[in-house]
Amino acid sequence: MPAQIDIKEVHWLLDIVQCIDVGVIVLDRQYRVEVWNSFMENHSGLGPDEVHGKELFALFPEIDAAWFKRKVDTVVQLGTRAFSLWEQRPYLMHFKNYQPITGQEDFMYQNITLLPLAASSGTVEHLCVVIYDMTAAATHKKQLGRR
Repeated sequence: MPAQIDIKEVHWLLDIVQCIDVGVIVLDRQYRVEVWNSFMENHSGLGPDEVHGKELFALFPEIDAAWFKRKVDTVVQLGTRAFSLWEQRPYLMHFKNYQPITGQEDFMYQNITLLPLAASSGTVEHLCVVIYDMTAAATHKKQLGRR
């Protein structure tokens, strides 16, 4: 017997996705934006209504589409997560750095996690991109390297 979904729990989960201090994007297999949380809105300057249904690469031409698609293909084929660290690639999307303490950097350093989102059939039909602001860590590591 399938578990019933409590609407209150769904509301809480949506609240968490909106309030958490990481970027959350859900893309369909054509790279169109379906979910765009407040972190993404605050750092990109684009609201959910402006990005919903639009292709990620049209919104952010700085993304290396060939690299990103290869990462996504691996996630979809294996059904497992994939990662990219700021040391390998400083950012996915070029966001300004708004951290007053680490304001020495011009842009936000980012780690990303790609999560496969399977439909009830088991087929991966969507992808979740989680973006972590790693600017403080990058700044500290760079400062240690100068000593």
